[in-house]
Amino acid sequence: MNPYPLGLRLDGRRVLVVGGGTVATRRVPALLDAGADVVLVSPHITPALRAHVDAGRLTWRARRFEPADADDAWLVHVAVNDPEAGRAISEVTEARRIFTVRADDRHAATAWTPAVTRHGPVTVAVLAGGDPIRAVAVRDAIGEQLSTGGLDGTDRETMRGTVALVGSGPGDPELLTVRGRRLLAAADVVVVDRLAAGLLLDELRPEVELFDASKIPYGPSAAQEEINRVLVERAKAGGFVVRLKGGDPFVFGRGGEELLACASAGVPILVVPGVTSAIAVPSAAGIPVTHRGLAHEFTVVSGHLSPDHPDSLVDWPALARLRGTICVLMGLKNLPAIAAVLQEHGRAPDTPVAVVQEGTTRAQRTVRATLSTAADAAKEAALRPPAVIVIGAVVSALPPLDT
Repeated sequence: MNPYPLGLRLDGRRVLVVGGGTVATRRVPALLDAGADVVLVSPHITPALRAHVDAGRLTWRARRFEPADADDAWLVHVAVNDPEAGRAISEVTEARRIFTVRADDRHAATAWTPAVTRHGPVTVAVLAGGDPIRAVAVRDAIGEQLSTGGLDGTDRETMRGTVALVGSGPGDPELLTVRGRRLLAAADVVVVDRLAAGLLLDELRPEVELFDASKIPYGPSAAQEEINRVLVERAKAGGFVVRLKGGDPFVFGRGGEELLACASAGVPILVVPGVTSAIAVPSAAGIPVTHRGLAHEFTVVSGHLSPDHPDSLVDWPALARLRGTICVLMGLKNLPAIAAVLQEHGRAPDTPVAVVQEGTTRAQRTVRATLSTAADAAKEAALRPPAVIVIGAVVSALPPLDT
């Protein structure tokens, strides 16, 4: 028999979940996201479910199922692998006319959980005659089309006149978040940085208006004013504007200035965080910014100004006294001065250093040296920006993933 598809509005309504293992761990988050009043019955539960209990998101009854547990339930999930137990629960729920999902026997269930993909306001649920493998395959195909813009899953009318600050990550286009990709596919106007993942631009619709912010012919301050003007102007003209930035918009990306400009002009704005190069680039080279027994802290600083520059806001002597990891962005040109001031104020000359060029891309290169030799090593290797400098014992913690 063909099932009747239906979307349940569970906000404030009780849902009973019987079982505390991996199936329940997978099902409960979606129920909580739907606003359901979740009651979990099981003698034992996974640590993930325990975290929900500790946070007060659901009620846990630490025992086996009893018929009274079904009182006031609108839906029951049987998340156990015991057919006898599942059959007993179904007898109770069938008598009370409560739809019941059975993980142990889908043919004995009165409801099935579909394979689901969510993209903003769009939820796609796929039922494939009870075949979960086929349902997942179809769901994934639809999800890919929604995320890349092959299917229009965004209500453009609600996005008109809005600006989205979208972090594209450190270079690999696959590191753009799902939400970022969905919004980019819906954009009318895209204002892009030179550090944003360029391959993403190839996916834009032909009619999208593209502004290359790296080509604005002014000094840094004037260029930012021009970017702000374009964002506000195009949004007020009724377009949905995506400001596509490298890394994360709020990590040395001047996203805060753009947010203030839009807010002061009365333009609605939303922020989509991105994968920041300060963590992702070292990771791609096999360098953890923290590691047990080596670093309990890491500090991210901008190196675009030399340590002795009067406008520098970085307390380099204080950094030298710390024992953790230092990640320097935009500091390749000033690496000699940075290394010198850190050694002057206490960092050992043999402290491991890695300079990672164009991390997460095909052009990624890593040079490993020490604090006393890093500047010469980077120069000899002809490294070029963008590059992330990692200083600390973590550089030598793991085998290199690249050269």
